[in-house]
Order: sequence, then C-alpha cells, then structure tokens
Amino acid sequence: MSRPSKHIWRLLKWGRTLARHGALRGIENDPNTPLPVKRLARLARFGAHQPKEPDYASAFRAIGPAAIKLGQSLATRPDIVGEDAARNLLSLQDNLPPAPFEQIRRSIETSFGQPVEALFASLDEEPVGAASIAQVHRAVTTDGRDVAVKVLRPGIREQFARDIKTYHWAAAHLEAMGGEARRLRPRLTIANFERWTNRELDLRREAASASELAVAMRAIAGYEVPDIDWDRTNGRVLTVSWVDGIKISNREALIEAGHDLPALAERLVLAFLTQAISAGFFHADMHQGNLFVKADGTIVAIDFGIMGRIDRQARMWLAEILYGLTTGDYRRVAEIHFEAQYVPSYHSVDEFATALRAVGEPMRGKPVSELSVGQMLDGLFAITRDFDMQTQPHLLLLQKTMVMVEGIATQLNPQINMWDVSAPYVRNWIRDELGPEAAIADRIRTDVDTLLRLPDLIRRIEDRFPAKGGAPEPPPLPEIELMWERSRRRSRGLFGYLLAGVIGAGLAGGAVALGWIG
Repeated sequence: MSRPSKHIWRLLKWGRTLARHGALRGIENDPNTPLPVKRLARLARFGAHQPKEPDYASAFRAIGPAAIKLGQSLATRPDIVGEDAARNLLSLQDNLPPAPFEQIRRSIETSFGQPVEALFASLDEEPVGAASIAQVHRAVTTDGRDVAVKVLRPGIREQFARDIKTYHWAAAHLEAMGGEARRLRPRLTIANFERWTNRELDLRREAASASELAVAMRAIAGYEVPDIDWDRTNGRVLTVSWVDGIKISNREALIEAGHDLPALAERLVLAFLTQAISAGFFHADMHQGNLFVKADGTIVAIDFGIMGRIDRQARMWLAEILYGLTTGDYRRVAEIHFEAQYVPSYHSVDEFATALRAVGEPMRGKPVSELSVGQMLDGLFAITRDFDMQTQPHLLLLQKTMVMVEGIATQLNPQINMWDVSAPYVRNWIRDELGPEAAIADRIRTDVDTLLRLPDLIRRIEDRFPAKGGAPEPPPLPEIELMWERSRRRSRGLFGYLLAGVIGAGLAGGAVALGWIG
C-alpha cells in the first residue's frame, strides 16, 4: 500500500494539469464539493494560468492512459462532473502516439517464447491504430490469413495499477466526507472502473468476450464479430481476422458505396437492444472507431475490452422501464424503481411518477435531432438527488453505451426516433419474457430445479443428523452434583452469610451512633 504522501503528490500533480486546462474551476464552484477537496484544488492551481473555457478532455488526455479511460467513464456521469464537463468529455478520443515497433516486436516474442517469423509471414511496422492500452498492427499469418494483431503497450499494466491505487485512496477519503459524496458512491465507481480496465489489460479475456458475443449474436442477421485466432492469442497479444469495411463514422463513403443509412442506424439500435436486453451481455465500447460496415451492409464490431453484463431480473426491470417511458406509463416506471429498491421506500411513488413524467414526456414523438437519450439521462440524473437515489454502478456501462449508440444512429439518420425503433422490440421481449406462458415456464423451471435439489438436501440432513446405529438407546442418567461444584456452591453461600453479617453489624453500629437505638 502506497503512503498517503505519494497519493497526495500524484493528486496535486494531476490537479496542476487540470488547472492548466481550466478544469478545476467547476470543482471549486460546486457547492456540493467538500471543503478539503476545494482546498486541495486551490493548492494545485496556485500560480497556474487557467483558460476561460475549461477543456476537460485535453486535461485527461495530458494526464495519461488511465486518466483517459477514467474520463471516458465519467462522460456518462453528469451527476458527478456536471453537465458541461460530461458533454466535453464525450469528445475524449482514446488515441496516443504509438510505442516503437521494436518494443512491440519484443513483447510479442517474449509472450509467445518464439520469434515473430514463426507466427506471422509479415507484420506491418506501422500500426493501424494506437490507443492508451494497446496498438493494432496488420499482419499475415504463416498459413496465409489476413489478421489484425493487438499488442499491449509495454509497462501499461504497472502504470494502471499505480494510478488506480491513488483513485481508490482518493475515492475512499471523498466518500468518508459524507453528504453528496457518499450518495454518489465514488468507491464503488472506482471499483467498477478497476474491473473494467483489468479486463482490458488481459487480452485473453477480450478474446473470450468476443467469442461469447459472437455466440449470442449468431442468429442476428447483419451483425458480425471477427473470428479469434486462439493459437496466436495470449494475455498480451490478441489476433483476430482482418475486417475489410468502411468505418461507420465515414458517412460520405457509406453513401458513395450505396449503403442505406437509415437501415444501418436501425440495425445498430436493434443489435444493441438484442445484446443488452435479450442476451444481458453487450459491447460497451461501441464508439464510431469500433464499428465497420462491410460491402454487403453487415455491421462488424471490434475491440471487446469493455463489456457489460446485466442479470435477468435487472433486464426485466430495464425492459419495463424503457417500455413505460415509450408508452407514457410513468406510474409503472415509478413502481419498478421502488421494486428494484433504487428509490428508498419512504418516498412517494406518485411523486416520483410525476418527476419521471417531466423527464419523459418532452421526448415522446420527436426525432433525436430535437431531443435525445443523452438529455433523458441528464434529466433522470437531475431527479436522483431529490429522491435520495444512490448511484447504480452496474448500469453505468449501459448508460454510456446508450449515449454512444444514439450518437452514431443520429449521425447515420438525423431523423431517427429511438423510441419508435425500440418500442416494438421491447414490447415483444416483454410479451415473451413476462407474459403468461413465460410465467408458467419460469414456475416449472424453478419447481423442477427445487425437486432436483431435494436428494442433495436429504443427504446433507443425514450427514448432520446421522442414524443412531445398532446399539440400543442408553437410558436417561441421573444428575450427580460433582464435589468441586458442591464446595464452590458452599463457599459462595458462606461468603454471602459473612458479607450479610458485616453489613448488618455496620448498619447496627451506625444506628447506635446516631441515637436511633438507645
């Protein structure tokens, strides 16, 4: 565990960088910021020139790789960083100058224990992309297949571990200050952030995630996941099939190639809903640089380092919430929040339903060009404080991905209405999962599972209470007072008599002295 002085020094150094980009002003001006944090911010910015307009994205990029990832995570948390900062952080692109090729080559050879030539017939020295954690090179395998090779930056695991320790230290002290900081649960936010980044730093986990998503989406036409080359994949190197396609962000190239952009936008939204609601396992880094469109219109996703997972009960609540917002059933949406214990029970369901109506009603029937899911999330965050709702970190990735999908869909088709696209899918899912047939199937599945557990339960009971065996049951034995127990009881009685005699004599003597007894 690092000493507090190291954490404070790092925070001051990062604060200095934030100050040079004007990013501390919001912290100092926020009335909810604890006083010790404001003092630290003032100390960090002492003597620094602060621009009038803060640039949070540039500040996080200047601090380093871990800060870039943290900034992207905070882009979906206007409740923590404020709406202006969250909007600015959405522009934070994860790109950095590449590491020298010799270091990359050495990392590949060290991790596989053999020369690069034994794995690849050719490996381009110039990367096709370089991000904070890894960079990607095009290659041809020894058996002639075109592949993309993703390699971790040298030393990146150690750097992330060091920075995240300071994040944990800062979050723990911030939450201990109570008030609004405790409600926002920064410690849990950083714990989830650590899990997400640890998954990104193990490329075998990314390969497994890609494989699992491919299985979940194999029945969905028009959406594809690259094949994994498991023989050329380990914790530091990931090899997948090369994707020939147009980046989904290149609108002009897509039009020139004859693609139907509104159909692409709708397919992307439905692919996200299929992953999040049906599978409960979704691609949570669905930004423009990670999506390509093949010649036949198939959307191909890459980079599966960040994945989200939602259990079935949470998905059922989520589906009902989305459907309630799209149909205007705010009472049911409010009830779900209370059932899920997102809102404390001492609040009024009706009051919460009215607050939800204020957020959802302006969105209905309008295209994203006028109102957006991002604005809806901002509105929902705004009412969380009034109803003492604690942050739900397991939904943060979902919120982040919703904003990403909305942005790409809007770019492809500015007139798309997310509600109109989502409602039929969500309605059908609710009918299949929450209808009478589904309820009966769930009951049968639960009861059969209970019956199958009965033999094991009986065996455990028998282990706890074994059979008495062949010997006859012994007769009841009389209680015999042991000698030392008898002597202990007598000594306690004698002591009691002596103590009573002393107290009685003392009281009698006092009474004579006071003249009460002649």
